[in-house]
Amino acid sequence: MPQISQLRRFAVPITGTAMVAGMLLVGTPASAAPVTTTFQTACQAKSVLTVDKMTTSSVTVDAPGTVSPGETFTFRMQTNASSYPNSDSGATTTNLSRLKNDFTLPSNATFVSAAIVAGTSFNLDGVAPTVIRISDAGVEDANGPYLRISGSNQVVGNGAANSTNSEGGIRAPKTKKNLDGSTNSNGDSWFRLPAIDVTMVAGASGVIQPTIRTAGTAANYGDDKNFNTQLARASFLGGTQWAPTRCSPRDAKGNANLNAGAGPLATISITSAPVDVETTTSLSVPATAITGTAVDLTATVAPNNAVGTVQFKSNGAAIGTPVTVSGGTATLSHIFDAAGAQSVTADFTAGAGFVSSSASAQTVTVSDPAPVDVETTTSLSVPATAVTGAAVDLTATVAPNNAVGTVQFKSNGAAIGSPVAVASGVATLSHSFDAAGAQSVTADFTAGAGFVSSSASAQTVTVSDPAPVDVETTTSLSVPATAITGTAVDLTATVAPNNAVGSVQFKSNGTAIGSPVAVSAGVATLSHSFDAAGAQSVTADFTAGAGFVSSSASAQTVTVS
Repeated sequence: MPQISQLRRFAVPITGTAMVAGMLLVGTPASAAPVTTTFQTACQAKSVLTVDKMTTSSVTVDAPGTVSPGETFTFRMQTNASSYPNSDSGATTTNLSRLKNDFTLPSNATFVSAAIVAGTSFNLDGVAPTVIRISDAGVEDANGPYLRISGSNQVVGNGAANSTNSEGGIRAPKTKKNLDGSTNSNGDSWFRLPAIDVTMVAGASGVIQPTIRTAGTAANYGDDKNFNTQLARASFLGGTQWAPTRCSPRDAKGNANLNAGAGPLATISITSAPVDVETTTSLSVPATAITGTAVDLTATVAPNNAVGTVQFKSNGAAIGTPVTVSGGTATLSHIFDAAGAQSVTADFTAGAGFVSSSASAQTVTVSDPAPVDVETTTSLSVPATAVTGAAVDLTATVAPNNAVGTVQFKSNGAAIGSPVAVASGVATLSHSFDAAGAQSVTADFTAGAGFVSSSASAQTVTVSDPAPVDVETTTSLSVPATAITGTAVDLTATVAPNNAVGSVQFKSNGTAIGSPVAVSAGVATLSHSFDAAGAQSVTADFTAGAGFVSSSASAQTVTVS
């Protein structure tokens, strides 16, 4: 009895910390919530004596609630954690080895693969756990009806390498630790076999229900084909005791009926979804656009009762948020922020009952807006008069004074000179008019980039021919040195040049004497009688006619007696 009693806690119920840790290690590869099936397990350990023990076991399955016909799906299964004592009834436990769990592949689905889920086992060593597909005889078989978790199929029986008195396969070493890694106060050693992910393809209809292995003789009490078997090793009175143990789901020892543990661990329904309606999406965009200016991008989805959203993209990047389709259309008002060719697409993501579709790419050529040219005003400043042949300045003033361009001056509509560049708002042309008369002068500003051309109002310049240049003259005086009162003497003025026209006014002591005398051939002579004796200071002033300049002779003295 001591060699067997050490196994009394195999597959004990998961409680407290063990339950929390166990649930956290079961992942969620499918959409439905994980389901844990808890059931009583009857275990038989055979050594020198046979010991029967009732325990509580559980299997947690994480599987989708529904799948479609032909759908590839994955479900996950993991058995509960267990522990064994350090010693009991004088026997000291060494370890457990040759651990294995068997599951039945469900019907209505085609097996694809099965894999150990990393990080879901605890306190195992020996041969690394693997999952294989086996036949009823327990040997690896690609068409076998069962999945087995073991270490290289080294088990107590119904395997490829069987033994009831030697360690092998997966081993649970003595650690005296709980599932959270803390030291167990009673010296118990906790362990857990890993979870497995099973991938299958759903059949045409019905339900898919994974179970533990209970078919055939696996349903018998204490059979090597039982879903859970292992080999316990203990020392007692200096000797080694081996206790191969086999467990099956039943509520009593012996060949009592199987319980709920032999039933479905989860139910996956195969549902035939309605056939989704195919859609087509087309895209309408403007051929060109200006940066900073909004344009409409419109996707049309057929049929027009399709539900879903459209994501517009430009050069592969999403623009805006998805737009809900209404009446078969979805429109996005979008502003492009960079110039260049933009390849616009529209992806329709369908709602229930419809199939998504995408529109062919359309190109929008985006350009930057042309700058707004600045308005200008031009004014003109000219002299009121001018003389032919004499240069005058014609000045155009352009506002604003940073305007660039040239000014073409015109007179009576004809261009005069070449266009003059505007500098700091001013353009000046020095111009000589070649004909007398009224000249209507204008100035036309031809703007450079960024400005608008303008013209000045016409201004009038009155142009006249120049006046002739008057000829300088010189006048000399010839008088007698003496004269007698009452007796006439000649006073003669000579004007050079001798073609000068005009008259000479003779004066005596500053007083005009006689009338002005016309000059003829350069000479003007006055016959004059002095009426008073004394010295007379005689002068002659030449008053010039047209074309000549007046002049005066130096005074001459006549002594009158």
